[in-house]
Parts: sequence; C-alpha cells; structure tokens
Amino acid sequence: MPALFSPRSNRIARASLGAALLLAVGVPVALMLWVRTPAVTEQGRSAAQPVPFDHRIHAGDLRIDCRYCHYTADRGASAGLPATETCLPCHNAAWMASAAFAPVRQSLSTQRPIPWQRVHRLPDFVFFNHAIHAKGGVACESCHGRVDRMAQVSQAAPLTMAWCIDCHRNPEPHRRPEDAITTMGWHPSSGAALAPLGAERIREITTCSACHR
Repeated sequence: MPALFSPRSNRIARASLGAALLLAVGVPVALMLWVRTPAVTEQGRSAAQPVPFDHRIHAGDLRIDCRYCHYTADRGASAGLPATETCLPCHNAAWMASAAFAPVRQSLSTQRPIPWQRVHRLPDFVFFNHAIHAKGGVACESCHGRVDRMAQVSQAAPLTMAWCIDCHRNPEPHRRPEDAITTMGWHPSSGAALAPLGAERIREITTCSACHR
C-alpha cells in the first residue's frame, strides 16, 4: 500500500507545525516583553513645560519643600499643580519682566492657569491616592526620583503593575518619617524608621481591589 505522505510532505508538515507553535508562543512572549520597555511605559520621558522651571534650583539649591507647589500631595488624591500666584513671592520685578515669565504674566492677566504638562500618567483604571502614600511614609523620590537633580522632570520609574506590587509587598525600604517624605537623598538615622506595617496591612495593599476599584 503506498504511503499517504511522502518524506518531503512530512518534513513540510513538521516545519509548518513548528512555525505555528513558534508564533503561538513567541508572539505573546515578545509582546509581554515589549510592553515593559520604556517605549510603552514612558520611563525616562519628559515634557516641555510652558515655563522653564528648573527643579535643580528650586528643590535642590533652595530646598523648597515639594508641597509648596504640589500643595495637596499629602492631603488629597492628586498632588496638585501650583496656582500662578505661587510663583510671585519669590521673584523680583526683573524676573517677572523677563521673557521666561511671559506665560506667568499672561496667566495673571487672563486669569487662566498655566498649562503645565503632565509627566507621570497612570491608566484610568488604576486608583492612586497621593495622600495615602504620603501618610504611610512613602517618600516622593521613591516614585519620582531625585527631582532635585532634574532640570526638566522626567518619569523616573516604569510605573508598571509589577513595579507597584513589588513595593506593596515590601514597602519598608521606601518608608520614612512623615516629616522627611519630601527630603531628597534622605538616609535613616538611629530610631528614625517608622514602625513596620504588619502582615495584615501588607495583605490589604496587595489585593486587586487596592488599586483596581
């Protein structure tokens, strides 16, 4: 009885099956790896701002507390953006008349806020509350990086689900006394650490509903 398939046909069939398996496994794996790259997470991305605000001067040299501008960071869900009037007390008339301050003058004259551009963006289906993290002792630089060294703020962390969960599972390295959450480059001293959260609290913040509501 003649063979139903020739050796050549069998090789072609095996090659086709292998290619199908490679596509079935390789494509999802490649996509899973790709979505974790900066091209998708936007880690390292910065945004051109209407006013050339240099954090190295304000948060670095002058050591202005983050909450002077982001005044709801420890009180509300959003960190908040500074009202235009916030810029006025620290700058003299020469600064106010400069070209760099043109958007500030325009905002004051039109009573419209300065159109600051968001740098850190989370999907709409992610619940994030700044006050909860700040009250829990999580430092600003844990998520935002050393903004006191940034001329133009960029997204320091990947902000992926895995990155968030890693911190929720072991938050202690990122926690500090509440009066030090905005201090850049802070290091713990003897007796300065907060009390551990405890196993029950860790379970609470690692459930799906902690971030997806």
